[in-house]
Amino acid sequence: MRKILFISISVILFGIAAYFAFIYYVPFSEGYRSGELIKFSRKGVLVKTWEGQISQGVSGTNIFSFSVEDSKEEVIEKMKEYQGRYVKVTYKERYSTFFWLGDTKYFITEIQPEASPHFKN
Repeated sequence: MRKILFISISVILFGIAAYFAFIYYVPFSEGYRSGELIKFSRKGVLVKTWEGQISQGVSGTNIFSFSVEDSKEEVIEKMKEYQGRYVKVTYKERYSTFFWLGDTKYFITEIQPEASPHFKN
């Protein structure tokens, strides 16, 4: 009886660990987005996460919402610096997210400034 109980608990714990590892390490998609960085803030009640938005249209109708992990300190500093400017971001989309990582399934891994296609000199 003890052996069956031990095996059952081990299988359940392994399944939970495998689920968390799959959600965290296996991306659903990876890609790039460009637009004006209109919002970047740290928000949350119990767990603070970095959240932001990029406007991808002239009138602001197409908004891309994203999260940044706390471990990406360089990206966070660049986000603060590029606030209100046109940027290109590299992201990975996960199947799901955990509340301590962010509100969205899109996580920014890199950011770089770009020239706006709307205002050419």
